[in-house]
Amino acid sequence: MSRSAHPAGPRHADVLPEGHYSAPPADLNQLDPKVWSRTVGRDERGVVTVGGIGVDALQREFGTPAYFLDEDDFRARCRAWAEAFGKDADVFYAGKAFLSRAVVRWLKEEGLNLDVCSGGELSTALSAGMPAERIAFHGNNKTEDEIRRAVEAGVGRIVLDSFQEIVRVAHIAQALGKRQRVQIRVTVGVEAHTHEFIATAHEDQKFGIALAGGQAAEAVRRALSLDGLELIGIHSHIGSQIFDMAGFEVSARRVVGLLAEVRDEHGVELPEIDLGGGLGIAYTSDDDPREPHDIAKALSEIVTRECEAAGLATPRISVEPGRAIVGPTAFTLYEVGTVKPLEGLRTYVSVDGGMSDNIRTALYDAEYSVALVSRTSDAEPLLVRVVGKHCESGDIIVRDAFLPADVAPGDLLAVPATGAYCRSMASNYNHALRPPVVAVRDGEARVIVRRETEEDLLRLDVG
Repeated sequence: MSRSAHPAGPRHADVLPEGHYSAPPADLNQLDPKVWSRTVGRDERGVVTVGGIGVDALQREFGTPAYFLDEDDFRARCRAWAEAFGKDADVFYAGKAFLSRAVVRWLKEEGLNLDVCSGGELSTALSAGMPAERIAFHGNNKTEDEIRRAVEAGVGRIVLDSFQEIVRVAHIAQALGKRQRVQIRVTVGVEAHTHEFIATAHEDQKFGIALAGGQAAEAVRRALSLDGLELIGIHSHIGSQIFDMAGFEVSARRVVGLLAEVRDEHGVELPEIDLGGGLGIAYTSDDDPREPHDIAKALSEIVTRECEAAGLATPRISVEPGRAIVGPTAFTLYEVGTVKPLEGLRTYVSVDGGMSDNIRTALYDAEYSVALVSRTSDAEPLLVRVVGKHCESGDIIVRDAFLPADVAPGDLLAVPATGAYCRSMASNYNHALRPPVVAVRDGEARVIVRRETEEDLLRLDVG
């Protein structure tokens, strides 16, 4: 079903304002499978479906805005990562991307481990039955309470992020009569090709202990000297939304160099190396992510080659995909409320969500795709900016995109690839209610994180 076009601002044939856009696609009704989850398609009415259910039916049952997560796609991606790395490596899902008890159960069933970085994430993992030995605990400033809870639970590893934390974890483990397995996070001086705030391996930032100046080597000395710690390896993470493997090659070379120093000074070959996560996904058709098998092959070859050159046995590799698993599996569904053309500039399409459910555009200048999903349209492409309902001029969801020129109030729009970080970073700005997360599979949909209510907000406000 389609509507006739109406005048609403610049189209692709006009002079367009500067922005972050490519040429409009040949067919706005087409859904790029690189960007959308695997069970997404259009039915005979032109309505987009996921897991066999139309978005119109999903809106009627769950409302908007809402995140819809393709469970089959999530599980398939878990299996793909596990199979790519095999039994001689470990895959830790990075829970910060998105975590719920349902997700923890899926990870457990599909054979993945879990990386957490707060007491809340640890509690979620344990409450959903993830074995503690399959949990890694990250964070640059873990509290004593968080460390104690992790050690008591028996987490498989704690990643040490500072000299103070080395002592802190050792003392807590000794007091509990335990010897905690740990890795040391090092910053290797690799500048990832990403936004400044999500590049994590250059020296001028809060994470890790620098290789430069011998600091990481000193951290190893201290960790090996303390009875409460069992040092099992070195951890490195170079950033996020990375497509180029060159940074991992430099990082692996420098980490293996540290392993060689440890062997030469202490006579110890540390058995593990964790290269972190950060692999990118397709937010738009211009993005070209690598498949898990290619990533596994490249990382294995890099580490093996560097270890052979250093005369070291190849350590067990760990990786931490979060976004790369959950990011592509979900989309956010919105209803259009206002269409506002600004002559000679652009058209603003306002929806019923915004920066409270997706802060990444405002925070990182992130780029997204968007599609009209409640119908098809033969109208010509219209350059739009999809914005939210919050009292901020920076409340932008999709900075520049093409939608059919007949987009109108009441239409449903979907933004794909919102499985990672959107719900995790959601807020109550303007007292907005955080949207639900709904898992869809084989014609059935169920809430796995419910929508907040005004009663929830008032319950926290003790007056």
